[in-house]
Amino acid sequence: MSTSGEAVLRDGRVVRLRAVPYEDPVARELVALVQAEYTARYGGPDAAEVDPGEFLPPVGEFLVAQVDGVPAGCGAWRVHRPGVVEVKRMYVDPAFRRLGLARLLLSALEAGAARAGHRAVVLNSGDRQPEALALYERAGYGPVPGYGVYADAPGAVFLGKELPEELSEEERSWAS
Repeated sequence: MSTSGEAVLRDGRVVRLRAVPYEDPVARELVALVQAEYTARYGGPDAAEVDPGEFLPPVGEFLVAQVDGVPAGCGAWRVHRPGVVEVKRMYVDPAFRRLGLARLLLSALEAGAARAGHRAVVLNSGDRQPEALALYERAGYGPVPGYGVYADAPGAVFLGKELPEELSEEERSWAS
């Protein structure tokens, strides 16, 4: 069920996605950058509890994106409730933004969740992340009820969408 593969960014560079454990050194480095981004935008790190085991197949997945061997971004999913996964830790390093990497990561996460038999995805973001909100809107996400530690937090944004029952050829290509 692991996801791995290669794709080409808008600037022509090749990005390689690979599934790794949450405790992988590269994953940990990227998660630290995600938390630093949250701290800069919101004044503190994400307070949602995370168990590294939640991101191991078959109940989850953590993807690392590398461009020319350089960690460029990450994203993950974990089971939220039966049939529904939650996207977590979406991040693209500033040097690799505006190249389509976030969309590639999101598509690969959705495809992995669909292959694992899940039918919907949810996530929470915030009103201080307009780039992320625009990405999710373009990807077909819409409002869903709040949940978790940020359910009633001012500025919290909760989104979700149904996953396709049939994967496209591109989505199937991420399967290893």
